[in-house]
This record gives sequence, C-alpha cells and structure tokens, in this order.
Amino acid sequence: MTGTLAPAALTDAPLAIGGRTFRSRLMVGTGKYRTNAEMVAAIEASGAEIVTVAVRRVDLDRTKEAGVLHHLSPDQYFLLANTAGCYTADEAIRYARLAREAGFNDFVKLEVIGDRDTLLPDTEGLLAATRTLAREGFQVLAYTNDDLVTALRLEDAGCAAVMPLASPIGSGLGLLNPFGIRTIKHRLGVPVIVDAGVGTASDACVTMEQGVDGILMNTALAEAREPVAMARAMGLAVEAGRLAYLAGRMPRREIAVPSSPAAGMLE
Repeated sequence: MTGTLAPAALTDAPLAIGGRTFRSRLMVGTGKYRTNAEMVAAIEASGAEIVTVAVRRVDLDRTKEAGVLHHLSPDQYFLLANTAGCYTADEAIRYARLAREAGFNDFVKLEVIGDRDTLLPDTEGLLAATRTLAREGFQVLAYTNDDLVTALRLEDAGCAAVMPLASPIGSGLGLLNPFGIRTIKHRLGVPVIVDAGVGTASDACVTMEQGVDGILMNTALAEAREPVAMARAMGLAVEAGRLAYLAGRMPRREIAVPSSPAAGMLE
C-alpha cells in the first residue's frame, strides 16, 4: 500500500506478477490523449508504475518525439506491451514477439478480440495464444470476459495474471458483474486485474472492494475533461478500495440499528 492512507495495522503485500513486484495496484494505458504532454502528466499523477503500450498502434522508434515511447522511460515505468487491435491468435502472437524484439520485456497484455462492435474477447483464440506465448517464456496477462470457466482455463494455460473486464472497453459503465469478479478472484491462484469499463473514481473503488489485485484503465483518464485530475482521483480510489477491502465492511442489514448503545440513556 502506498501513500498515507494505510494505517500501520493494515499492511498490504506488494502486487506480485510473474516474479515482479509493484507498489501501485493501478495500471494505465497510453491511448486517446490529446497530447503526449497530457499523457505524461496524467500517468505521473496516477502514481501507476505499469504503463501499457499498444504495439500495433504506436511507432516503436523511441527516437521520434511525436511517438509515445519517446516520452516514457523504461527506467521510470514498467512498459507493458499489449496486443490491442488483434483479432486472431496468430496476430496477437506475432505482435507479442515483435514487442519483445523491439526491446520490451517478457510481459505481454494479451488481447484477442472476437467482436468488432463490443470488443469482447475471442476466448478460443485467447487460450491458443496464451499457450503458445507461455511456452515461449512470456508472462501473459490475458484480457478476458467475466466468465469463471474461461478464467480457470487461462490460468491452466499458463497466464501470469487474468484480466476480466468490468464492462466493455471504453464504455465507462463501471463494474457490471461484481459477483462474477469476486468469484474469479476467489477461485484463481494468479493475480486478477480488472481491465476495461471503469469510468470514474467510484467505479474504481467499488471494483477494488471486490478483493481484486489491481485495475487497468485508459479511456477513463484520457477522455476525462481534466485527465490529470482524474488520474489523481483514480490513484486515490484504487488505494481507498483496496484499504476498504482489507478493513472489511460492516454487514448489510434491512433494519436500522442505533449507532449508540441504548443502555444507560438519560431519562
């Protein structure tokens, strides 16, 4: 746990994925920002350590100032290549390999999209790509739906982390299936990082309260009226939601219960 929100009595282990540890449980993307300067400022304000880069959609030449990678130092951030925009397992595998050859690390956020309208994943292609990349030494973080069976199969296929969606990519609808996300987290042994659909800070807080290990977001920051302010809000919300989960919420009741004891009341 980072910052000043965590009391000493509620210490939290770092986020651990594929043999690496991270202080922040918020991961952020690099797409859709109005300027590179705005992107950099928002990422810094978020407190995120892991930053995703869509290798199919960006110029991988770090020397070009107009490119995203020119502004992101691997000494400052853990750059996580992703296969956004890939619609087959073969495409995703090819771009994962390209990223590693271009100087990225062995981690890859794996996306194999099955439907162009909803951007929901192709689970068969996702499983096939995961098996291949895991055999090749990649630490695979797989974007998937909120289905428990698929998540279990991805873990069996060799994923270092499973990334179920909160709601469709870019929708901002927030967490649609809290039960499904809690169930996936309860059943899996690898980290569960919720990916896609978070729209505002309250969404992030509620998502973290389900006990998941982290959240990845992009559009919620880049399309906010003030991306830097929203990034700061999201960083705090992720911390608050994690702390609330560790603290344990009060039980829900359908009757009122007085806050103060009735015994000893003045007549």
